[in-house]
Amino acid sequence: MARRCGRATSRFTLYSREIATLAVWLCLCLLLPSAVEAGLYTASDQIVQLTPGNVESVLLNSTAATVVEFYASWCGHCIAFSPVYKSLARDLKEWKPAVDLAAVDCAAEENRKVCISYSIRGYPTLKFFHAYSKAGSTGKPFRDFPRDVRGLRHKIIDQLETHSETWPPACPPLEPTSEAELDSFFETNNVQHLALIFEEAKSYVGRELTLDLLQFENIAVRRVLKTEEGLVTKLGVTEFPSCYLYYPGGNFTRLKVKVEARMFYSYALQRLQGVVRSGKPPPVTTDGLTNSTEDPWRPFNRSRVYMADLESTLHYSLRMEVAAHTIIKGEALIALTKYIAVLAEYFPGRPVVMNLLKSVNSWLQNHIGGEISYDAFKEILDNSAQSPDTALPEGVRWVGCQGSQPHFRRYPCGVWTLFHVLTVQATNAEDSDPQEVLYAMRKYVQSFFGCRLCAEHFENMARESMTDVDTLSAAVFWLWSSHNRVNNRLAGALSEDPNFPKIQWPSPEMCPACHMVKDNGDHQWNKDQALSFLLSYFSSSSILKDYLEDEVQILAKQREKHTSQQLALEAQKHIERKAREALDLMTHPLTSQPTVEEEEEEEEEEGEEPQDEAMADEEEEGGEGAAAADEIGGKTSEPSPWVKPEMEVGRSRRQAHRKPSIVGMRMRDVQEDIVDLDSFVNQHYKAKALQVAASSRVRPRTLQRKVEQESGPVFGLGMELDGGLGMVGLQPMEADLELDVAQQTKRLQKRELTSQNFGEELSRRGRWMSMLNIGFSKVDISLCVILYFMSTMCLLAMYVFFKNRLKLRRVKISLP
Repeated sequence: MARRCGRATSRFTLYSREIATLAVWLCLCLLLPSAVEAGLYTASDQIVQLTPGNVESVLLNSTAATVVEFYASWCGHCIAFSPVYKSLARDLKEWKPAVDLAAVDCAAEENRKVCISYSIRGYPTLKFFHAYSKAGSTGKPFRDFPRDVRGLRHKIIDQLETHSETWPPACPPLEPTSEAELDSFFETNNVQHLALIFEEAKSYVGRELTLDLLQFENIAVRRVLKTEEGLVTKLGVTEFPSCYLYYPGGNFTRLKVKVEARMFYSYALQRLQGVVRSGKPPPVTTDGLTNSTEDPWRPFNRSRVYMADLESTLHYSLRMEVAAHTIIKGEALIALTKYIAVLAEYFPGRPVVMNLLKSVNSWLQNHIGGEISYDAFKEILDNSAQSPDTALPEGVRWVGCQGSQPHFRRYPCGVWTLFHVLTVQATNAEDSDPQEVLYAMRKYVQSFFGCRLCAEHFENMARESMTDVDTLSAAVFWLWSSHNRVNNRLAGALSEDPNFPKIQWPSPEMCPACHMVKDNGDHQWNKDQALSFLLSYFSSSSILKDYLEDEVQILAKQREKHTSQQLALEAQKHIERKAREALDLMTHPLTSQPTVEEEEEEEEEEGEEPQDEAMADEEEEGGEGAAAADEIGGKTSEPSPWVKPEMEVGRSRRQAHRKPSIVGMRMRDVQEDIVDLDSFVNQHYKAKALQVAASSRVRPRTLQRKVEQESGPVFGLGMELDGGLGMVGLQPMEADLELDVAQQTKRLQKRELTSQNFGEELSRRGRWMSMLNIGFSKVDISLCVILYFMSTMCLLAMYVFFKNRLKLRRVKISLP
């Protein structure tokens, strides 16, 4: 079966090893149907996905040449070739204006007609479409194409040079130059630098560099063959390949690089003064950066990591991105728990920050339930419990992740730096899971990272190769290589900072030993040197503490914030309680009952302000005691008419705040006064009664029952309510209708003293008596007693009557 599949789907001969490889890939296809259905390439691979809707616009009459792979997602050779094609797309990223890469899945039913129209009968098939291809063109196939990036790159250059019609303007000239052309070059070209690549005829370095710098301005690259003896002698060229910078007037200088290879040339030429990417503003100086950002520019060492960036990343991550989720549950809660656990375990932070991270981690680990609210999470994050030496600084202070503009770098740079540090710190733990940090990063990006397209690209990379990580060193390498893939994809994008271009990091200047060249001249990473560099660069001992906020200030700000929040909360509760009380008085002025929540709030208020109430009670008792003393001593002081009403009104307000009891729900404290309708009316209308009494000269009745009231021919309706009996009294009016004001005041003071004695006597009763007296006056109780007594006497009389009647009937029956 493998042989038949090989003949049907491939254009080359299969050997025994290839047959075995094909069988393995076929098995993988059967085991991974989801990958088959999704195709072999995604938007993250920088490969154009062809469909029936866009195939003509991409391939026909285009300004760029296009290389198309026709594949079947079930084909084992296609699956094996897909990593090479992805690498080719990354390698030719800078060639975009002249060359595009595309792919179409012929296994998809909707693409079947497209593949038939281009005469595709085997997979994989590569075809080259020249720029401005006419309708009906089926492309030029690559027969027996190489399966490596370098060979494919050279194949594409050969096809570009076979363009027979007018040379496409998007493609630079690839033919060798001559001395005569160079003499007039600067007269016809407005560039600042001219790079001459001296090489042999079979070399592709000059043409590759010409296409590599196609997207950059103020520089041009020309190829000079070894056979151009005039230029070779004039510049003294002895090595091939080599690069020289040529300037007007015949001046020249050799470009110094570590290795005479394409990658080193490209990097050095892109860093020349005045060379900028097309469409990008030129880099600005530090003085210019100070004026273009919100914060002042902070000078920093580009070869070091700053703790200020890491703490700023934590602040933005936990207080901004996670805050977008009001309720955190399901996969998001798992992601947050893993993220915090990794931070608490491996983050090399200051003690106050580590205490905070451990506190949050402990809270999440002990949480029971499938969801949490961000408000509850933020209370722990802000250390609302005020644990000592525990805080996460608020605000951001970007240093190594600064950008030339506020929208450049910053948080994305901080996220990458943070996870690089965590992967390196995890290597110090012997029993650490190699995928622990990567898994936490993957889940956090998937659930919380604000740039959803970025999260999708990262998930594509993780799904592709993260499962292959099996060692701690491999975890460091995977994250580093993924970061470089992202840099390659975003190079030249609008999000690229012109002062910090996206490069394959670390650069040859930062780590010369990390770069090496294969025998064929292609660039290769020295993994041993790269790992050593990463472990050193992101180690905790290499992190600089510059620009950090002092810990004492952090804790002081936290305490101040906590205090202000508590005061604001108490003020808000007080305002809400007052509003509810006012609303209750408006809707139910007499019979309103407080709710359980109001009673609890009032108890808290009474507990928080006991001294104020005690002082108010002492003042009230003091006032009443003074009045009683004046009465006993025979003093007849005449207070101002507004003093008494103010005292009574104040007492009524204080009593209005007291909680009325309900029979059967809660026993009243012995010290509290009895609340009934009569006393309520007496409290609220006593001041008005005093004014009426003084104006109408009506003599109020007293509580002394032994004093008989004088009779008179005329009776008036007294407006004063008896505090003891709770009844409205009919009182005779004097004939002369004159009453001394001093005597009225004296009687009123005696009345207050009597009421106070009555309240003290009542407070000495038992609890059962208090229960009986709730809502009843003495007259009510007296009437009840009398009625019970009369009912008992009636029942007794009826019993005696019927008993005697029964005896008489028995006597009559017994007579003969």
